Amino acid sequence: MRQEQLKVAVIQADLVWENRELNRTHFSEKINKISGEVDLIVLPEMFTTGFTMHAENLAETMQGKTVEWMRNEASKHNTALVGSFIVSEEKKYYNRLLFVEASGKISIYNKRHTFTLAGEDKVFTAGAEKIIIDYKGWKICPLICYDLRFPVWARNTEDYDVLIYVANWPKPRISAWTALLKARAIENMSYCIGVNRVGTDGAQNEYPGHSAVFDVLGHEITAFKSNTEQIEMVSLEKRHLLTNRSKFKFLNDSDTFLIL
Repeated sequence: MRQEQLKVAVIQADLVWENRELNRTHFSEKINKISGEVDLIVLPEMFTTGFTMHAENLAETMQGKTVEWMRNEASKHNTALVGSFIVSEEKKYYNRLLFVEASGKISIYNKRHTFTLAGEDKVFTAGAEKIIIDYKGWKICPLICYDLRFPVWARNTEDYDVLIYVANWPKPRISAWTALLKARAIENMSYCIGVNRVGTDGAQNEYPGHSAVFDVLGHEITAFKSNTEQIEMVSLEKRHLLTNRSKFKFLNDSDTFLIL
């Protein structure tokens, strides 16, 4: 059944460097503070460790504690939970996003564009598949951080409604983060959600947050503060999507292409 509204909680938080247990506990405390019903809770990239290349010491399997924690939190709060963490599978490491529903259903996206500037490509295996999740009548496309710089990968050829980026996006390039989130919303005529962490990681990289949600026309509909842990609640409206797509048929005029 299609919901006309999708209620989303975006959690901008600091991360404890390479400490999976403390980060899970920290996010449990934050999730418990969310009042009222919520359909989806969005966490940052590598929310259990921070953006680390020490995968050999920190990777988990799909039978590990973080998957169990996500399932428990989704079930307990009758919501879906999305975020990425480090997964080991068949002797490979992945920066893997999980979309975990209250029923226990899990959708998986492996980060396509590994961040070469930090050597992520030398540690992690790049994903090859873009996924679209049908959730409560909303089509959702989840992506990860560096994917934001590559508009072809996000191009809305599937008629999705919501684009999500989970990230650890550092301070020196934060203006690009905000500009590209807005651009992805406008060019794909979809809501665009970007959640970034705050604080300083073990490699002394600073993260100022600047999480945001943009509507179809590129208007920001959240008010996150810089360098502050914060939870923003936002209601996405199906009517906003349908009205503007009907009035401005820009997606119909887009070029066709193949990704090889």
